[in-house]
Amino acid sequence: MTYRRRLSSLWNRVDSGEIHQAPRKWQPWLSDTGSLTQKIEQTIGQKLEVLVLRDCRQNLNSDESRYFHLQTKRCRIREVLLCSNGIPLVMARSVIPTLSSGGSNQAVLRLGSKPLGAVLFSKTRNRSKKKSLREIARINKHSSLWQQCHQKYQQLPSPLWARRTLYKLKGRPLLVCEIFLPELLKYSATR
Repeated sequence: MTYRRRLSSLWNRVDSGEIHQAPRKWQPWLSDTGSLTQKIEQTIGQKLEVLVLRDCRQNLNSDESRYFHLQTKRCRIREVLLCSNGIPLVMARSVIPTLSSGGSNQAVLRLGSKPLGAVLFSKTRNRSKKKSLREIARINKHSSLWQQCHQKYQQLPSPLWARRTLYKLKGRPLLVCEIFLPELLKYSATR
């Protein structure tokens, strides 16, 4: 059980081999490089509902600010639940720096109840040639991310698996953290 202690609060790069420490049933979800929204919709055979929990400017936590080289203290943070028939399958937290939402990237400011993937994976998006940084973690009641998310979604179980990815939208960084809820596996197993 050493890996459980090691992964309980640390983020590990997917390409470091740590993906194999995650339960096999979660590995395809944690390592997938495409649109999570599209993957879930294909798996469950219907469109997802996006329930916006919070969408406002906030201070970054120290773990998030390292992705922006400590230059950014406040960002727009969007927290949502991706649901099917009212059942939450994924909780997502997106960190969108002001510089990343200007100019031709303004679509990220007008998402409403659309998933962020609609902008990140659109056919017209200028895709970065550089591979996106992706990390995974096993989070529990002791992790700050779990505690932050629990404030907005009281039914959040523990422990959970999460991934976070640093995307580039027309050269500007966006950090997306996705927390996989057990209902995702239950729901997709019935399809």
